[in-house]
Amino acid sequence: MFGWYMEKETSGKMPKLEVICGPMYCGKTEELLRRLRRANIAGKRVVAIKPSTDTRSEEIQSRSGAKAKGLLLDDVTLLERMTFDFDIVGIDEAQFFPAKELVEQIDLAIQNGQTVVIAGLDLNYRQEPFGAMPTLLCLADSVTKLSAICHSCGEDAMFTQRLIDGEPAPFNGPEVIVGSEDFYEARCRKCFQKA
Repeated sequence: MFGWYMEKETSGKMPKLEVICGPMYCGKTEELLRRLRRANIAGKRVVAIKPSTDTRSEEIQSRSGAKAKGLLLDDVTLLERMTFDFDIVGIDEAQFFPAKELVEQIDLAIQNGQTVVIAGLDLNYRQEPFGAMPTLLCLADSVTKLSAICHSCGEDAMFTQRLIDGEPAPFNGPEVIVGSEDFYEARCRKCFQKA
């Protein structure tokens, strides 16, 4: 089904899939932007993509203030726009894209000789695999799993806790609520609470 390891090479290097994952507040977007900046400095043709459902900003922006102009894509335009002639395709908030279409398009991009760098939440607020991320983690050439700082105790945090009025949200709520400080905290295994 997938042609991940084609013979075609770009600039002497094999195309690959790199995945950056972890909870909210761990620096996924910062790491994605760092890799895209390095590729740009090296003379690579780079494009940054984020889902149009992320309405917080028209740019890809980290919490530290690093930002890059990005293409806002939805499920209709995703398949068409990623086939542009770029060496490196960076995708932020990958968990928000339609899973099947995203995986298929990444396969096509890699067959086309492009390297794809993905950043996204590996788990939702229920500690369940999120969107296309489990499949992409399995197919990745490299995985960077980042941790945040637990908002409760200061230890390494691997989970995202959704809050309602300061209390853990029930697990029967919607999977996605776009927002940050008002709804979510990073939590370690000990401090994560199941509602």
